[in-house]
Amino acid sequence: MTPPKKKATDRKAAAEEAAAKKKAAVKKTAAKKTAAAKQAAAEKAVVKKTPAEKAVVEKAAAGKAKATATTGKAAAGEPSAAPPDLPFSPAPDAADRERLLHGTHHDPHSVLGAHPVPGGVVFRALRPYARSVTVVAGELRAALHDDGDGFFSGLLPLTEVPAYRLLVAYEDTTLETEDAYGFLPTLGELDLHLIGEGRHEQLWTVLGAHPTTHQGVSGTRFSVWAPNARGVRVAGSFNFWDGTGCPMRSLGSSGVWELFVPGVGEGELYKFDIARADGSHTLRADPLARRTEVPPATSSIVHASRYEWGDEEWLARRAGTPAHEAPFSVYEVHLPSWRPGLTYRQLAEQLPAYVRDLGFTHVELMPVAEHPFGGSWGYQVTGFYAPTARLGTPDDFKFLVDALHRAGIGVLMDWVPAHFPRDEWALAEFDGRPLYEHADPLRAAHPDWGTLEFDFGRREVRNFLVANATYWCEEFHIDGLRVDAVASMLYLDYSREPGQWTPNEHGGRENLDAVAFLQEMNATVYRRNPGVVTVAEESTAWDGVTRATHHRGPSGFGGLGFGLKWNMGWMHDSLEYMSHEPVHRKYHHHEMTFSMVYAYSENYVLPISHDEVVHGKRSLVSKMPGDWWQQRANLRAYLGFMWAHPGKQLLFMGQEFAQGAEWSEAHGPDWWLLDPAYGAEADHRGVRDLVRDLNTHYRSSPALWQRDTDPAGFQWVVGDATDDNVFAFLRYDAEGTPLLAVSHLSPVVRHDYRLGVPDDVPAWHEVLNTDAERYGGSGVGAPDPVKPEPQGWHGRPASIRLTLPPLATVWLRPA
Repeated sequence: MTPPKKKATDRKAAAEEAAAKKKAAVKKTAAKKTAAAKQAAAEKAVVKKTPAEKAVVEKAAAGKAKATATTGKAAAGEPSAAPPDLPFSPAPDAADRERLLHGTHHDPHSVLGAHPVPGGVVFRALRPYARSVTVVAGELRAALHDDGDGFFSGLLPLTEVPAYRLLVAYEDTTLETEDAYGFLPTLGELDLHLIGEGRHEQLWTVLGAHPTTHQGVSGTRFSVWAPNARGVRVAGSFNFWDGTGCPMRSLGSSGVWELFVPGVGEGELYKFDIARADGSHTLRADPLARRTEVPPATSSIVHASRYEWGDEEWLARRAGTPAHEAPFSVYEVHLPSWRPGLTYRQLAEQLPAYVRDLGFTHVELMPVAEHPFGGSWGYQVTGFYAPTARLGTPDDFKFLVDALHRAGIGVLMDWVPAHFPRDEWALAEFDGRPLYEHADPLRAAHPDWGTLEFDFGRREVRNFLVANATYWCEEFHIDGLRVDAVASMLYLDYSREPGQWTPNEHGGRENLDAVAFLQEMNATVYRRNPGVVTVAEESTAWDGVTRATHHRGPSGFGGLGFGLKWNMGWMHDSLEYMSHEPVHRKYHHHEMTFSMVYAYSENYVLPISHDEVVHGKRSLVSKMPGDWWQQRANLRAYLGFMWAHPGKQLLFMGQEFAQGAEWSEAHGPDWWLLDPAYGAEADHRGVRDLVRDLNTHYRSSPALWQRDTDPAGFQWVVGDATDDNVFAFLRYDAEGTPLLAVSHLSPVVRHDYRLGVPDDVPAWHEVLNTDAERYGGSGVGAPDPVKPEPQGWHGRPASIRLTLPPLATVWLRPA
């Protein structure tokens, strides 16, 4: 029997133990309630701050509850359900992530941006260097999860993709912008079809960089043709030259890559970061960039023209008469050195006035398209769609062209579609493989200039060049294209030894692809631009350079379709003749007359170009024999012969005032020779005055240009006076009115020199004499009209007697 005291003690202990247990149970229950309250509060805070995280949490909680129920059933011996689906992850999968980071994703828009998915809308962004990215849609602000390496993602419980922007926070700034990956392509199906067919005649309007408003948002659309690329990105000043965040999408089989970048505008620098087939990258200037940095910098610049033209009257008038039936005398200019240091706009203040004063109808600009090396004079082009930035902006160049037009002067420009340089940032192996150049190394490498030849057989390349020709005519109102090095394009064996070239499909040496390209280019330019003329620098006897493309010649080819062709044969022969001492010229007489054997085989220009006054060939006056007086007299007589000969005229700058030194692009013409303080200034000014008068009389004498391509417009009076060094011929206009041109290339005076003339002209009046004192000559001439005598001579019913000045050309017209 337990003592009473012990029983009481046991009861007390039991009560205390029960109270302790109860207290512990209450405390545990309170702790659970507190934890649940904290979790609820946290979830509430997540929902309030980040709907994407709320959705993830709810889905995870539902999955946990389902898993708990399954575990309970299994513990009770009930069959378990299938394992639950894992929660949706908004982050890009490993493959997409890898391709985007390495710039090899062909469709970044399918990954980045906003996309409906089961359970809501997923948002993904690739923003290198960003600290956070937040989706802003109306009042909704949802921070995306940082997935590392510049990726941000989140899933929002929305039923459709909203209009949204991205708030991107960097270390020292925060930017709010549209998402580049929320836009449809900027190129339509028709554009892509025409590009694929090689028939997009306004290619520059769709490829390249264009500031625009797309889907109501301002930005720049970038597009580039790179069919061999594994991926293309845009890198520029707007993304710290890191294209990781600007991958472009491939538009199907067209080979075109495209991206609209919101907020990017004019003046931004850019290039294309191209992933090549081997995974390496190359940073390339835009082949269709319309503006570039000043060399030696090589970036392309986003550009939009705002120039307003003032040459409507000129454009309306220029199509009135074909070039080969109109006066056409050309002053060839190298813009950077004509007046060294002047910009396009400064040139516009001086060049039109100078050319107009001298009476030239046109200027021909040596290549103005962008080129990295000034010493190439522009003939190794890297920016085919951009005027060189050395002298100003594209709109500045338009200002110069406009000024020339308003002065009544046409503008020709040298165009170089034959080849391009190998610079690693330009066209050579543009997307990692031969693209613009021919895939066959023997066809690609130009043997003379260390450059690459275009693959004229590839339709996209042909399109690039044909569109480029029309671009200069339409965007810059160029009146004519002088196409450089045509012969090097036409012949597969040009400058190549046997074994270094492969015959065409017919076994011949003709480059059939180049022939087709030139025909297409000419046909397109003439169709789209009334009044424009194309001119071929073609140094061989290719049949039909200026024949219409649909007219086949003896060779079986249609004509190339040019409007005019440089007469290289006349230039070489006549300069060879003039280089001889007069006493020896009788042995070379044929060199001055042979040109008339083929004068009407093409529509010709007589070119004394830059090529003839460089590289040791000496200036034009320095080619002439004799002392200084005789050199100038020979030059004046030669120019008079040249302006009277069938064909148009071209004279390179500096030769109009008898510059003695060869031209150098480093300092340009020797203008100091025309300084009144220079002792021999009058000698040089006299030659320039002659050039002015030649142009004046030429333009007012239709006989010298109206029938340039009609054999009936020319008749020899005497072409075989070898001992006298005399050449005399008649030129006729469309009405039959004649002009008599007589060149006497001996340093003696010949009195009473009889020449046969028509008997229906009552008197002849001397209108030009290159021996006039004002030109620096001796002043021998015939100031009074000369009447024909009934004595037949040179097979004509009448004749006149002239006093022929020494080393001079004389023009006479009916009095």
